[in-house]
Amino acid sequence: MIKFLDLKEINDGLSREIETAALRVLRSGWYIGGNELRQFEAELSDYLGGAGVAGVSNGLDALRLIFRSYTQLGRLSPGDEVIVPSNTFIASALAVSDSGLRVVLVDPNPETHNLDANDVEATIGPRTRAILLVHLYGRNSYSKEFDALAKTHDLLLIEDNAQALGACYEGRRTGMLGHASAMSFYPGKNLGALGDAGAVASTDPELMAIVRSMRNYGSSTKYYHEFKGFNNRLDEIQAAILSAKLPYLDDENLRRRNIAGEYIQLVSNPLIEVPSMPADPQEHVWHLFVVRTQHRDALVKHLSDNSIETVVHYPVAIHQQSAYSEYKQLSLPVAEELASQVLSIPIGSHLKDSDVDTVIDVLNAFTY
Repeated sequence: MIKFLDLKEINDGLSREIETAALRVLRSGWYIGGNELRQFEAELSDYLGGAGVAGVSNGLDALRLIFRSYTQLGRLSPGDEVIVPSNTFIASALAVSDSGLRVVLVDPNPETHNLDANDVEATIGPRTRAILLVHLYGRNSYSKEFDALAKTHDLLLIEDNAQALGACYEGRRTGMLGHASAMSFYPGKNLGALGDAGAVASTDPELMAIVRSMRNYGSSTKYYHEFKGFNNRLDEIQAAILSAKLPYLDDENLRRRNIAGEYIQLVSNPLIEVPSMPADPQEHVWHLFVVRTQHRDALVKHLSDNSIETVVHYPVAIHQQSAYSEYKQLSLPVAEELASQVLSIPIGSHLKDSDVDTVIDVLNAFTY
């Protein structure tokens, strides 16, 4: 069986580093808000290029803390609108809704599956206050056009960087391209913890001070609370494990980029549409390799019959989810078509070269 993702094998390759980190935390006697968290935040800051970093409990909470902190700063108010791509994991929208803000869904570019600046500009209204750029599947979504839109309309540019840590745009890391960014270290991410974990990054020290307080019950000094905050802290053991794994992230991303290149070059079945490599390959870290086909169920069965695991990211568009039934009358044809056609195939350092060859051969052998 060629697994979609084999976390055990990936983590076994770093077992010595991971076990050393976990044992260090165990022996320290300090498990929340200590040196391991501070070290990981400093290392991630260096990796990103100097942003302030706050480790938090998960990627959704990272986004929630950004929106809530901007509300505390007076940059956002209840009822303000945030533009969100219609093709993304539901967490992107949940963070907006949870903060008392209104989700405005915009269909993505059908080629990149990310937001297009022209479509976003056409949607900006009098209550629009922010654009949430989701670097979906690991592909950078930012462009200079988005920066110009944000400046022209005085909008916050917030990055959902949950899937793209390590991607670059003209030499700058995603997560450093907007006003603030949220990251996820869910175990299946390119940099994955051994449980839930996330981070907020920004070069705005005022925002980061509020985020750090809000993640800790709204408190900067124990038992003194400036805000009505949350418990969204990143624990010491996950921080230590992430520190152990961070030096290997670029290697993981390079392996994924090389596999993606093989798929793009060698999958030639006219029934299967493969994504394109960006003009600058550094703009994509291939958290997911997503193909399209009008015969998805048949392709899933064909791959399964040949012992290849697949996953659908994502089978139901946000506006068609019960949680967002108020949007059910919307027509978002690109998101709806993607939901019915996309299929994620195996990618990652757990794959041997022979596995990649097998996936390519099986895809090319598919008929309908």
